[in-house]
Amino acid sequence: MSLWEKIKAIEEEIRNTEKNKATEKHLAQLKAKLAKLRREVISGKKGGSSVESIRKSGDARVVLIGFPSVGKSSLVSKLTGVKTKSAYYAFTTLSPIPGTLHYQGAKIQILDLPGIIEGASMGKGKGKEVIAIARSADLILFLLNPFDPHTELEVLKKELYNMGIRLDREKPNIRIEKKVSGGINVVSTVKVNEDEIKAVLNEYRIFNADVIINEYRGVEDLIDVIEGNRVYIPSLVAVAKADIHIPKNIPKQWIPVSSFTGYNIEVLKQHIYQRLNLIRIYTKKGNNVDPEPLMLKKGAKVRDVCLAVHRQLLEKFKFARVWGNSVKYGGQRVGLDHVLCDNDTVEIVARV
Repeated sequence: MSLWEKIKAIEEEIRNTEKNKATEKHLAQLKAKLAKLRREVISGKKGGSSVESIRKSGDARVVLIGFPSVGKSSLVSKLTGVKTKSAYYAFTTLSPIPGTLHYQGAKIQILDLPGIIEGASMGKGKGKEVIAIARSADLILFLLNPFDPHTELEVLKKELYNMGIRLDREKPNIRIEKKVSGGINVVSTVKVNEDEIKAVLNEYRIFNADVIINEYRGVEDLIDVIEGNRVYIPSLVAVAKADIHIPKNIPKQWIPVSSFTGYNIEVLKQHIYQRLNLIRIYTKKGNNVDPEPLMLKKGAKVRDVCLAVHRQLLEKFKFARVWGNSVKYGGQRVGLDHVLCDNDTVEIVARV
């Protein structure tokens, strides 16, 4: 059997197995086997150089995901000013096209990917190659057709999931500490099924380990931690062609847009920026403040500023002075682990 046939066979068995107490262990083993097969898909040769040739640039990368001919190229043009080819037929975009959105001092790379179809994660329509780029994103922006958006989103999310992309969630709080003897010892602060946990560990030939669980949504969380190749990325949903039709039953956080009229384009820019969780940090040297801010992730520390300016600053760091909302008074002296706020100004004092 080919790799794809094996995957399909296990998926079919999982679908056809009645879920009850007696089958939990068996289903856990099947899901572990499926994850190992999909690992070969994720880590296999991506093929094609167009993916690898696009460098990540700017302060963050947003990858635009959608079905063919939904209007991704037109939206990228509207957001970034990049002129892209568009037409009313499938697969107009045959290779990824980058553009840059300038917003609130941030330079955000927007990547228009070729359209994804059902079965993309299995290689259809060069989908595996396309989705591989999405793994490098700081934010995934879905663009959906207004006439069947829920179905499209379900298909797209499944294809990304199959390629190891976990949307809008953090890495599970699970630790596996292998040891040389003593069997499997599960320590959990939440309710778990120890039989299915041991079944999964056995499938991965882990027979002696302490498993510390502080969060558990299901056996898939454990598998994700063992596999170790998952990426956790926030997402945003836009619905195209708002000038033609706006669905009535879409969630309020979805954003209807029109690349033709410009409807909600500024709103979409604002939401992209907010979902990226960027903060602006200004650097000061003497009496001069650089008017162009560093764009860092929310929760950034003084050490991140050092690394962003020059790694040598970290090695010679003495202390920093900070002005802004993260300190009690302007010019307060702080250390490397001081957490910064948006619009803070930082002066690094280094040893000579």
